[in-house]
Amino acid sequence: MTSIFKDIISKIGSGKKLLAVLIDPDKFDESKTNIFIQSLPAITTHIFIGGSSVEINKTQRTVQAVKKETSLPVILFPGDESQIAEAADALLFLSLLSGRNPEYLIGQQVRSVKQLKDSTLEIIPTGYILIDGGKECAVQRISGTLPISQIDVETIVDTALAGQFSGKQLIYLEAGSGANYAVSEEIISKVKQAVNIPLIVGGGIKNVSHLEAAFIAGADMVVVGTAFETGEFLQSGRLKAQYI
Repeated sequence: MTSIFKDIISKIGSGKKLLAVLIDPDKFDESKTNIFIQSLPAITTHIFIGGSSVEINKTQRTVQAVKKETSLPVILFPGDESQIAEAADALLFLSLLSGRNPEYLIGQQVRSVKQLKDSTLEIIPTGYILIDGGKECAVQRISGTLPISQIDVETIVDTALAGQFSGKQLIYLEAGSGANYAVSEEIISKVKQAVNIPLIVGGGIKNVSHLEAAFIAGADMVVVGTAFETGEFLQSGRLKAQYI
């Protein structure tokens, strides 16, 4: 199978924009997997699976159910070491760069090595930066760290660059699940100008207008959760020709 990361780089290099739909295993009904896959926006390029806190083995069951119904790349977006599922295609090896809790900077990562060192999963080092989305999110509660204020653009840019300088292959700007507002266009634009690795943006993307704004500002990949189910993402034909 072609490297997921190399494929992302190739698509970005050819001017394509990418859309990942995020599945939280704790909220996912495996018996309706086929219906879920059929309802995905036409422009979907990747499926992320993971959550801040997930019932033991639920991630593995969700990955297996999804892999049976789609050929889209399935990428783990784990909240902790228990969410590693060998049946997935790749794993975002996340470091919470915006926080100073060693558990999420390196602790969970060290504990995951026993599972990953002989794994066939493609491991993609990812700098994860939590941005204030206007409400407390699960990542904030579980990690015990504060998001960076959207006013503090310089710190966000410097944090993203620190991630790149430390060898991360992706930068992920996250406003948090259910955020009142998404990462601002100014932040996306300035981070994109500063780094030369792919930029992922998620949290608070509630409709097609938000999606387009993030793409135009410079996001290479946008991540949405259940927002597409509102119907607006299903009316995405105008996006398909432009971005995919």
